[in-house]
Amino acid sequence: MMPGFPILVLIGAPPPPLARFLSTMSGEKGTMYRLKEVREHQSMTSLWIIIHNKVYDVTKFVDEHPGGEEVLLEQAGKNGTESFEDVGHSSDARELMQNYCIGELAAEDRPEQDYPEKRAYTEGAPPEPFSIRRWLLPIIIAIGVALVYRLGVTYFADN
Repeated sequence: MMPGFPILVLIGAPPPPLARFLSTMSGEKGTMYRLKEVREHQSMTSLWIIIHNKVYDVTKFVDEHPGGEEVLLEQAGKNGTESFEDVGHSSDARELMQNYCIGELAAEDRPEQDYPEKRAYTEGAPPEPFSIRRWLLPIIIAIGVALVYRLGVTYFADN
């Protein structure tokens, strides 16, 4: 054996943890992770989250997250799909998160039914059409305030 030549090359493929590390470093997204493995990453030094059956290593993003680090820590090591969708993340956020994808959740650990993806109304669905009911209460309040003001001004002007 040559000095400095890695023994791993001589015996064939690297062991699974090293292979997984090398595949994530090379940018491969096909790595499968078990839920047990994801649960091991629940700290500020190693923070993984599952969203729509994809595993994200958001350790480097914690300080930059607009919602604060607490939100990510709360979902660390578990499936954060519902929380992610309930917030209504923008298309920019969805695009940015692809930079942190390190693989997918193994099929045997996936929920039976995935939480549906919700997009902000600016990204497809048109805004609600104009409705007078939306404006009726504010208009009634404004008229009431104007009447009370007017009556108050005339009452105090006469006295």
